[in-house]
Order: sequence, then structure tokens, then C-alpha cells
Amino acid sequence: MVCSKCEKKLAKVICPDKWKEGSRNTTVGTDRKLHENKLLSKPGKARFKPYENKCKICKSRVHQEHAHYCQGCAYKQGICAMCGKQILDTSMYKQTAK
Repeated sequence: MVCSKCEKKLAKVICPDKWKEGSRNTTVGTDRKLHENKLLSKPGKARFKPYENKCKICKSRVHQEHAHYCQGCAYKQGICAMCGKQILDTSMYKQTAK
């Protein structure tokens, strides 16, 4: 659950740009190393942990970029997962912890 203001921060396209001249994923100014182990290099390590943020309530990992609350806690509290603004009134809801 995200508010209308935070919807602009969500990613628009699932697939990356095609490899072509002028796209975002070209490496024009950087030198590529040949025969480099990508798993040991610094950019390679970040690939396995794309979102380092943890939920402020339950301390579990969030599955959304720029989010501070996981989807479960955001829904239970009725808040936006990114900014924490109250979206939904959950005072009349009967929610269980299961």
C-alpha cells in the first residue's frame, strides 16, 4: 500500500533498457576489466542484496525500493509503506497475527 504521492517513486518499467547507444546501462566512461570475477567485485555483491532496508516495525526485509515498512505491517497499520502516512482507518478491522 502506497499513497498517491509515493506512487511516483515506484519503478515504471520491469525490463531494463536495451543495450544500445545512449541507454542508461552503457558503460561509456568506465573501463571494463577482462577476466574479472563478478561475484567478488563490489558491484557484483550488491546484486544479491538489492534492498538493504528493514521494516521499522518487525525488522524483516522490505521487498520494495525506497520503502520503510513491509507490506504486511503497512496493511495492518493502514499506513503507506514508503512514507508512513495514514491511508486507511483500521480501527474497525478485526485482524489476527496469523
